[in-house]
Amino acid sequence: MSKMIVVTGGSKGIGRAIINKFAGIGKNVVVCARNLADLEILKTEVEEVYNVTVHVFKADVSNKEECLGFIKYVNDLDEDVEILVNNAGVFVPGSIHNEEEGAFEMMMQTNMYSTYYITRGLINKMIEKKEGYIFNIASVASFVAYANGGSYAISKHAMLGFSRSLREEMKPYNIKVTSVMPGATYTNSWAGIDLPEDRFIKSQDIADLVFSAYNLSNSAVVEDIIVRPQLGDI
Repeated sequence: MSKMIVVTGGSKGIGRAIINKFAGIGKNVVVCARNLADLEILKTEVEEVYNVTVHVFKADVSNKEECLGFIKYVNDLDEDVEILVNNAGVFVPGSIHNEEEGAFEMMMQTNMYSTYYITRGLINKMIEKKEGYIFNIASVASFVAYANGGSYAISKHAMLGFSRSLREEMKPYNIKVTSVMPGATYTNSWAGIDLPEDRFIKSQDIADLVFSAYNLSNSAVVEDIIVRPQLGDI
């Protein structure tokens, strides 16, 4: 049975870079995102370039029912999930005291709840086989307070706590868990900002770091990856 990588929010940015990296070593892919057209483009391009199978599923992971639908889709495939990358996320700047009503719920649901649901839905097979790797794409906002961070920072702090708790739980099952905490990375979240692209981390840099952590021996794990733009936070 072949082994595959599952990536949420993988049609663009960091998720897409990670998919390309692992498809490059022959991993089949399962990916969800909100835009079906983007997913179909990804499927065509990745399958043509890397000669792997790409399964796509349209889902808005801020919705629990759609998370559950994605979990069922993955579990129904006749392939083992070796790697799970909880990458789906949304960033809306604001402050706790005056951000728009509903910002907290929307970012917690997208960034944190989806990570919780999808991990729980897919991890049991990893536990049975005592093999697997989970990468949670968090943020430097997971451990640094920003005046304009608001509910985004709250959700990413929660993701870091989730990762650390899960890491302890999974030690007996040989499942590795890594928190990935990038600073400003050039993705659609920064579209329209008046800064040069080289002021940001590249999505490929994050993919390279994830791939390097994955390639360590079974006796080692990178618990936290922290990476910032060379000139500092934006």
